[in-house]
Amino acid sequence: MREEATAFVPGHVTGFFSAHPADDPTKAGSRGAGLTLTDGVDVTVEPATETTVVLDGTEIDVEPVATVLETLDVTARVEADSELPLGAGFGVSGAMALGTALAANRVFERKLSLNELVTIAHGAEVQAGTGLGDVVAQAHGGVPIRLEPGGPQDNKLDAIPSRARVEYLSFGELSTAEVLSGDTEALTAAGKEALSRVVEEPTLSSFMYASRLFARDAGLLTEQVMETIADVSAVEGQASMAMLGETVFALGSGLSDAGYEPSVCATHPAGAMLR
Repeated sequence: MREEATAFVPGHVTGFFSAHPADDPTKAGSRGAGLTLTDGVDVTVEPATETTVVLDGTEIDVEPVATVLETLDVTARVEADSELPLGAGFGVSGAMALGTALAANRVFERKLSLNELVTIAHGAEVQAGTGLGDVVAQAHGGVPIRLEPGGPQDNKLDAIPSRARVEYLSFGELSTAEVLSGDTEALTAAGKEALSRVVEEPTLSSFMYASRLFARDAGLLTEQVMETIADVSAVEGQASMAMLGETVFALGSGLSDAGYEPSVCATHPAGAMLR
């Protein structure tokens, strides 16, 4: 047993998705595409007599993290430092679940493979209702396209072979669980259409266009997000809404050119990793 271990997990903004439920949470999930980000979450795990989870200095309950530790049959102190806000469409809960799985596997010498750890974290996220595809994407890195739902044993991944500067601006939270527990028929139809478009033309421009159409057709746009995307379009930039959060992300300098003061990062070239 080690004293502690730390994993880094990139943030992930989903541009579009379709929801695919299943009785087994490791087989449920989503199809879609998104960007992994160089801004992400560091997760440190150390053995403890009681499990506690701390995010940016504040003790909180994160159900997927607790489920990961229970599945690995360990108790630990989990300390996460995030460059991204929770609940705003950046996959922070998925990052915490995956980071916990990677770090706990090392600390407690569970000797599980990457696919096994990703499956555990993905299932925990789905079970909690906090995400459907972030974990699989964060394990991959780059600009992943999720062709099938589920964990790595079921999910078929492709990717857009590009890197980009990314700007983002968050206006607040949206409840992933609330959206996913409602009527997702229109959302899923829009997601399937968007995926077909990007598979046919796997470029960042196609991804951004498909993402904007998805946000509109799925009925998820808020007034603030709509106005911001329009402002970026007016200066010939490309922006869309992060799923699921009241957050706008743009390629290049779209938000800056439109007069905003965004956070700046880039697409992450690799997936989650131990420090």
